[in-house]
Amino acid sequence: MLPSTLTALLAPAVALFSLNVNSALPPKNPDVLQFELRQYHAVSPGAQVLFHNTPLNSLSENSRTTHRLRSKLVKSHRPSSSAAFAHARARSIRFAESVSLDWDEDEIVGPDVERRETLLELAKMTNNAYLEPSESGWYDLDGKWNVSYPVGWEPDADGFRGHVFATPDNSTVVVSIKGTSAGFVGGGGPTSKKDKLNDNLLFSCCCARIDWTWTTVCDCYRGGWKCNQECLETSLVEESLFYSVGINLYNNITYMYPEANIWVVGHSLGGALASLLGVTFGAPVVTMESPGEKMAARRLHLPSPPEVQHITHVYHTADPIAMGTCNGVLSTCALGGYAMESRCHLGLSIVYDTVSNLSWAVDIRTHGIVNVIEKILSQPWPPSVESGREVPQAKAEEDCVECFSWEFGDFP
Repeated sequence: MLPSTLTALLAPAVALFSLNVNSALPPKNPDVLQFELRQYHAVSPGAQVLFHNTPLNSLSENSRTTHRLRSKLVKSHRPSSSAAFAHARARSIRFAESVSLDWDEDEIVGPDVERRETLLELAKMTNNAYLEPSESGWYDLDGKWNVSYPVGWEPDADGFRGHVFATPDNSTVVVSIKGTSAGFVGGGGPTSKKDKLNDNLLFSCCCARIDWTWTTVCDCYRGGWKCNQECLETSLVEESLFYSVGINLYNNITYMYPEANIWVVGHSLGGALASLLGVTFGAPVVTMESPGEKMAARRLHLPSPPEVQHITHVYHTADPIAMGTCNGVLSTCALGGYAMESRCHLGLSIVYDTVSNLSWAVDIRTHGIVNVIEKILSQPWPPSVESGREVPQAKAEEDCVECFSWEFGDFP
């Protein structure tokens, strides 16, 4: 039987899955889509998803700041029903059973990730999720943004947040999710405490146990290199607030835009969360400098679709977080209190070799989204241009291994 706390948590999560995952068929591929900022989204201390309409909605059509993105048809696998997905996940969590799940294969309109300008615009939309409307650093601002705090951006806000963009006809919506706000990568702020909790739950091998000096985020360490698997998974389901909130967010978006084709984008932690939602709902996803989330998807017991080509990770080789090398007791991540030990990504990865081609040193400071925007995506990438492409070829990560020193099992 499930622990009562897990049962109590799983019930509302299953209820949240009541959205229609087989939404209306998307429009025919229009090649170029134009997006405008519609809402800010955030989470209240009570875990309620809140939205705030941008004042741009009241401006004339010619005054609005827009993003133009190239699109293409991408293959996606969606669960045959939300109830079937929730049932398969519940059986896996409760009895470690692998339940056969039917998946609906479809071609939907997604971002053309082979185009540099598309990745650049998505990166800009992702960057703005970190910034308050009155804060400097926004891309493509026209000086007419509201300087007051919208809902969810108060100084004491502690949940994840981001923005909602939509095409003028609401046929396609892009949801951006903010990543970790941490001082050692140039950020910080009121969400950093909860960001760190989610990072250490999702991306550590065992509850952020680095050495004896660390305070773990769950109680599953069993001495030596042993970790209780059931305890670990239960802790992740119970305490990883952001994945559950992400489900709630996605449901809200489908309610607000019932006919829309939804894309999800994010940087770092936000990218990993976007990918987990992409697995859950079959939505096209593009992440920037995301840590490996494959281990988290497995521990969350997310049923795995036959293919995840609709998920694309974009990162470079000088970023130790995305590359999975920011670990060990003396690493920059560990010194900042982050146990970033995962490295394996779902879907396809577009990897810029900045170490070989730009002579970048591996450094945590290269992890920021602004580096990606201004130093990688803002100009043609010579190695790709020489091969007749705009960006490096997207490839699946093969033979990826992580947490190989640990032993996971039923340790009392």
